[in-house]
Amino acid sequence: MPAAPLPSDEAERLALLHALSLLDTPSEPLFDRVTRLASQLLQVPIALFSLVDTERQWFKSRVGLEVAETPREQAFCAHAICQGPPLVVKDATEDERFRSNPLVTGDPNIRFYAGVPIRTSAGLAIGTLCAIDTRPRELSAQDQAVLSDLAAIITEEIRYRERLAVARVQLERTGAVLGASEARFRSVFDAAVVGIALVLPDGTWVSVNPALCQILGYSEKELLGIRFPEVTYPPDRAEDAELIRRLHAGEIERFTRQKRYVRKDGSLVWIQVDVSRKLGPEGEHEYNVAVVKDIDAQKRAEEELAALNADLERRVEERTRELQEAIGRQRQAEQELRAREVQLRTVIENANDAYISLDRHGLVTAWNRQAEETFGWSAEEALGTTLECLIIPPELAGAHQAGMRRYLETGVASVVDRRLELPAMRRDGSRLMIELRIRALDIDGEPLFSAFLHDITERKEAEARREYESRHDALTGLPNRRALMEALPVVQSRAGRSGRTMGLLFIDLDGFKAVNDEFGHDAGDALLRILADRLRAAVRKTDSVFRLAGDEFTVLLEDLGDAWGDAHRVGAKLIESVSQPAALWTTQVQVGASIGIALCPPGAGVGPEALIREADQRMYEAKRAGRGRIRPELPASGSP
Repeated sequence: MPAAPLPSDEAERLALLHALSLLDTPSEPLFDRVTRLASQLLQVPIALFSLVDTERQWFKSRVGLEVAETPREQAFCAHAICQGPPLVVKDATEDERFRSNPLVTGDPNIRFYAGVPIRTSAGLAIGTLCAIDTRPRELSAQDQAVLSDLAAIITEEIRYRERLAVARVQLERTGAVLGASEARFRSVFDAAVVGIALVLPDGTWVSVNPALCQILGYSEKELLGIRFPEVTYPPDRAEDAELIRRLHAGEIERFTRQKRYVRKDGSLVWIQVDVSRKLGPEGEHEYNVAVVKDIDAQKRAEEELAALNADLERRVEERTRELQEAIGRQRQAEQELRAREVQLRTVIENANDAYISLDRHGLVTAWNRQAEETFGWSAEEALGTTLECLIIPPELAGAHQAGMRRYLETGVASVVDRRLELPAMRRDGSRLMIELRIRALDIDGEPLFSAFLHDITERKEAEARREYESRHDALTGLPNRRALMEALPVVQSRAGRSGRTMGLLFIDLDGFKAVNDEFGHDAGDALLRILADRLRAAVRKTDSVFRLAGDEFTVLLEDLGDAWGDAHRVGAKLIESVSQPAALWTTQVQVGASIGIALCPPGAGVGPEALIREADQRMYEAKRAGRGRIRPELPASGSP
């Protein structure tokens, strides 16, 4: 069982890992939520947030695994932190690195592994978020995106803690604030993106950085003239006082809490403060270090959104319940009932979300103003009509009708009391995405379905744009390296099923630097766009062109019959196309191309990285052979 090589930055990596104070600490809700989500969304029995220490890997958070650590030489994660992209092992029993691993041959019988490195701000990999299964499996592009997104949540939290740790280390190195390293301390202190203050035990500010002054709206001179408690919102001072007392008494070394400060202009700002005490040479309590993060926008947005949603849903449920109770009242209560019905209609009519209610037959009984604006149907047109005729796409109509029947027969529904994202249709036939919240009510023995629908089309389109931009080159519009790394395993798998060879062309432009140097980068960018269009036009419909970086391109070749012959023919066509003169404003320029070829027959077991390396090496052989060449050469036999 080969052990993972040590990263080149191992000493620096371990130093930062230990400085973060994560090892051998209790579980934390944030990390536990992420591993639970990874297990549920990827449908794997084991999910881990692993930290790779000197001789072990220790699990800060784990799902489906009893042990808290394993030896480093057995750790899949020790391999994962040595590479850039996620490490995916489809079947550990077929991988030379892991087939004899005790974690594979024995409990927990690992077969599948996918791990995304967790990197600090400096790119140091301290561990991974990994998903593990006891059976071999593939990792789809969608699943890999899910795992990467969850890893990004952990990465963001680690980098925040890293900033706090760096601030604390820098402050500790300053000694009693004064000394020979004052200039370096002040540089870090002043440049910090979070507020930092040194505070005497009696609450007097010793030093404050510009970020804290900006948060509170005071100048440095003004802040130094007041005490720490004076900027704290009065209702929050009691808890502050107790925590400071415990800190001074040595019962705790530090504390973190969310609270409100009073800015100079009298407005309140929510912050998260991390306070730790610093002792002098004789062990006396010398001063406190406070690190302050402005969370006001996040806090207020969360509170306002939660309050709005809770208030709207509370009022609708309250009025509906009152309406249900009022139906059974005697005639003398009818006036009160009508008044409440008017109140309910007012709430619904002025809601920011579309509101629709249906009876047991699926006919619309309520359709508010926002529903009219969202879907284009007036209330008069919608009332008494089924949703299949209004907003449900044809492909979902059957599922909607079946769900209604199932609920009426069994009382069970898959969409009730859940938040769902679904496609819908407007009157003009255009599509949109909605967030649906539906409740099933019993009104005097009759079912009533009450639904709020929120248009999330713009949000989903923005997400799609971000997803597209993450996989495409902004200059040429070609798929980028990330797209290539996702496409290679798919094409290799497809080649394995079809029994036909696939290949990769690695293209590097000849003479492009001279164009850049003579005409400038704008001309170089224009030329790259022209050449990208030529490459797209020159390849077969089954092939795909990618831009890696600079003047490097790749072409994925599928369904090769005469493998080397077909690859050479495509390569020659690309060289001919690239070599044609290109008009740049008032002049013409001409570049060439050198191409390296790597083929992957079905079942060859060559990984994407290895295939790219081989094609890259072949390209450099072509460069050395005189440029404008293809390597390896095609002899008379048809194979190199």
